[in-house]
Amino acid sequence: MKTLYKISTIGLICSLLLISFFSCKDDLPEAMDSGSKLVVLKSIKIVNAGADGAGVVQGTVNENTKEVSFPRLDVLTDFQHLKFEAEMSDGAKLDKEAYAVIFGDNDTEKTIVVKVKNEPRYREYLVKLRLNVPVFGADFTKVKTYDNTTNDLGNPLYPVFKGALTRGTGFDGEHVLIVTRDVTGSHLLKVSDIVKGDVNQSINLNMAGVSGGTYTVNMGGQAYGHTYIVNLSGGQTSPLKIYHWANPANPPQVVEFNVAAISNAGVRHGDNFSLNLDESGNGFIFMGDNAGTKVLRLKVSNFTAITDPYAFGIPVAGAGSWTSYNRIENTSEYIFTGHDAPVALVSDGGALVYAMGRTAIPIRSSDARVVYFNDERYLITTTAARTGSEPTNFAVYNITKGATVAEALKNLNDLAPGPIFEYSLMGPVNTSPASQTGYFVKKDADGKDQSLFLFSAASDAGFVVFEVPKKELD
Repeated sequence: MKTLYKISTIGLICSLLLISFFSCKDDLPEAMDSGSKLVVLKSIKIVNAGADGAGVVQGTVNENTKEVSFPRLDVLTDFQHLKFEAEMSDGAKLDKEAYAVIFGDNDTEKTIVVKVKNEPRYREYLVKLRLNVPVFGADFTKVKTYDNTTNDLGNPLYPVFKGALTRGTGFDGEHVLIVTRDVTGSHLLKVSDIVKGDVNQSINLNMAGVSGGTYTVNMGGQAYGHTYIVNLSGGQTSPLKIYHWANPANPPQVVEFNVAAISNAGVRHGDNFSLNLDESGNGFIFMGDNAGTKVLRLKVSNFTAITDPYAFGIPVAGAGSWTSYNRIENTSEYIFTGHDAPVALVSDGGALVYAMGRTAIPIRSSDARVVYFNDERYLITTTAARTGSEPTNFAVYNITKGATVAEALKNLNDLAPGPIFEYSLMGPVNTSPASQTGYFVKKDADGKDQSLFLFSAASDAGFVVFEVPKKELD
């Protein structure tokens, strides 16, 4: 009897489970694509496009990513009541008859969510809407990178960037200048070779007459085919020499200064070098002293005459030994930075116009420059890796918004947006954080901006060139 009781009990339980299964079968969820409750968007089009609301624009559905894209739309379309017509699974329908899409003042595209419903199921699609308006600036989604840094994604590190022997570089769009104490000697590389992946065709500089100083060469600059290198002077009694090459095969022009005879000048120059010349070779050279308290300004005329030394106090205190002083094109304003000072807008005599705070962008941002390209304005920087927790990064910030550069920098400071483009040189800790940037705008046959070349380098991290095309409607 005991055994029979167990069998009966088990049978009763099984019977109850079977009854429960069949009675609940209709309430169980079905597979997403089974039966008559499919929620697939087969095709979709906008049916009230244009100013008259009669335009029809066909969309493209990517079922794998659940995304829908449309050609650019007339800005006079009634986006407050945007209407779609769609082909869907039997019984399915869109969640709304019309969609309100709000574009901000500076918006050129928006992505909305459209649901395909077939009760009790639904599926969401991301619908991207773009306005048919002129586009400006550089297209950083299509950047080409020519890397010679410690970043494993690129080519091997350019070999002379080792042991802090190479601290200075220059860039003018045609050549990259490498200022090095390596046995290979300072030299030029053609940008046309670099973009082909060839960095073995160096152009050596004639170093006849290059001597003197704590280091005979330390920093430099490149402008319109002219090369400049400065030595590292150990103090006011140490010679400060600037070398100029119009032709790398010829011995350089040598200009020497007795810093002790310059009123208010600091001590030890050549840790940094900012070259600011126009197409005629006129402008200034700026060098902050190693103590980070003074700036030495030298006038340059016709590329060759380097005269009128003038010293003034540092525009922003605590900038450190590796400062930069870069002119904003076609103006008398400059961007001043140091590896421990915020970006500042200044005059050629050191008068402070505006200084950003220390936290809007990384405080190690160095050699900042303002770049104009295809009706947009950018700020470019390369950070100095002073500690193990700080990277060597090149960054581009969009500072187009603002009637003046001062307003643009204030907007960047107050809004603190992230960079629109960033790239890591992956350099080690840099006890001599000489970090450089550069840029060149390539023009088309009509003289309009075609592509933007950007440059970044840092001691022991190597150098990298970026080629960025202008934005175009697609």
